[in-house]
Amino acid sequence: MDKQARFRTIEKMSHRYSITMLCKIAEVSRAGYYKWRAILKPRATHRVERDTNLKEHILSIHQLHPHFGYKRMRTALHKEGLTFNHKKVRRLMRELGVRSVIRKKRPYAGRKPSVVFQNVLNREFAAETVLKKLVTDITFVRIGHQFVYLSVILDLCNNEVVAWEMSACNDLQLVIRTVEHVNAKGAILHSDQGYQYTTKTYKKILEEKELIGSHSRRGNCYDNACIESFFSHLKTEKLYLERPANEEEARRMVTEYIHYYNQNRFQKRLGDLSPVEYREAIAA
Repeated sequence: MDKQARFRTIEKMSHRYSITMLCKIAEVSRAGYYKWRAILKPRATHRVERDTNLKEHILSIHQLHPHFGYKRMRTALHKEGLTFNHKKVRRLMRELGVRSVIRKKRPYAGRKPSVVFQNVLNREFAAETVLKKLVTDITFVRIGHQFVYLSVILDLCNNEVVAWEMSACNDLQLVIRTVEHVNAKGAILHSDQGYQYTTKTYKKILEEKELIGSHSRRGNCYDNACIESFFSHLKTEKLYLERPANEEEARRMVTEYIHYYNQNRFQKRLGDLSPVEYREAIAA
């Protein structure tokens, strides 16, 4: 066994046994081991940071092009100047739980088809009264070298956030919990065609809440541009400045920003009123 291999073995066992004993058994000096580790750690840290940045690009591309598999994702990354082999891209997509919304046909019986609603909203983003036209989507929030996911429902009348949930998993339950907060019978709830929004379970909860489902055209981010604008404000005005280190901090920052956004952040489209001020003004 060469010296590098011995150092790696010591590193793996160092949490159970003393470094001094392991170095003696491996017949290497402690100084040599610590020198090797000092060189190795920065490399490992750099690799983790590089992978985290790549994951952030993958999530951004996935939001714009949810139909991309790992091959097309690799091409899209290459166009952004990020050249990696397809195996690495596929591994990182698996770690993120990101997959193409287009499913391959399965030969087994009982396959459940996706539910796709008509584009009822049809980019008619203006609404005269509250709780008539709602939009929803999910974005990622970076915490250190990991991510959590934020689901939001926005009222197009006054741009008010009427419901939100956060989770470590970008799954159907995150979406269901968010919709459960909404009481707006007869309102349109518009989303993209992410897999959570095309399930029978999602369709069922819309029916239970008496909401009208609406879907963007596949891969067309402009059909849901209003909520993308909110996510942009949240990140540039809060998250990118304070950079949460864990899920608890991320939740606190999102809570603070949504309260500020709804109560105090005036908007030109609303006559320089905040969403809540505008809602109260039109109700008076």
